[in-house]
Amino acid sequence: MAKKTVASLKNKDAKSFTKVVRFKKNETSGGYSTSVDIMPKESVKDFLSKK
Repeated sequence: MAKKTVASLKNKDAKSFTKVVRFKKNETSGGYSTSVDIMPKESVKDFLSKK
């Protein structure tokens, strides 16, 4: 599934998009969960700066 997403990001129309994976730690259980998004390159810094 990830290969298809990465391959679709290489289209000439989609050059300005990036796949972002973010890990969040659950305070109660101590485990980690992931959040995967595809977004424009301009908004990646804003997304990663959020907690």
